[in-house]
Amino acid sequence: MSIHLVRRITTALLVLVASGALVLFATAKTSTKETTPMTTSAASIYEFTMNDIDGKSVKLDQFKGKVVLIVNVASKCGYTPQYEGLEKIYKQYKDKGFVVLGFPANNFMGQEPGSEADIKQFCSTKYNVTFPMFSKISVKGDDMHPLYKYLTQAANPAGDVKWNFGKFLIGKDGKILARFDSGAKPESAEILAAVEGALR
Repeated sequence: MSIHLVRRITTALLVLVASGALVLFATAKTSTKETTPMTTSAASIYEFTMNDIDGKSVKLDQFKGKVVLIVNVASKCGYTPQYEGLEKIYKQYKDKGFVVLGFPANNFMGQEPGSEADIKQFCSTKYNVTFPMFSKISVKGDDMHPLYKYLTQAANPAGDVKWNFGKFLIGKDGKILARFDSGAKPESAEILAAVEGALR
């Protein structure tokens, strides 16, 4: 076999090996991209259907035309007494088109460990909650519910929920008007002014 033929075969083998490596690299990149969580394409909360505290399906578009305060709640948190304030402002403004939606979540220090039945009993007996409560969901992390992907991405400022009793104020069009951290009390002047402004 001539030296030229050997060189040609060697060159061809190198090209094949390099091509194979490129294919493997491209496949690896594609696989990584496919497993990366996609951003939500939702335009408002009306695109979501949730389960209420009794497990019944609730389409959030039933709240069209209302001002909505969405809150991730927990039963064993330092902020749990905010249930009282949430119920107070719900009763104060519900006849004007305002509603509070409570979403129990166990994402922070295991402070919502109970079942839906436990949560319902706690809310009704301890704080006389009458606003709509929903089944437990995850509001942070890899298993974050799509509703909270929308809320945390579309809010200004965007970003993860930091703790229990984070609040998102939703306008009559189903889009986010304002965001409040856990420390903002439901009956605070800041939240009341935002609610009243949204109801006008």
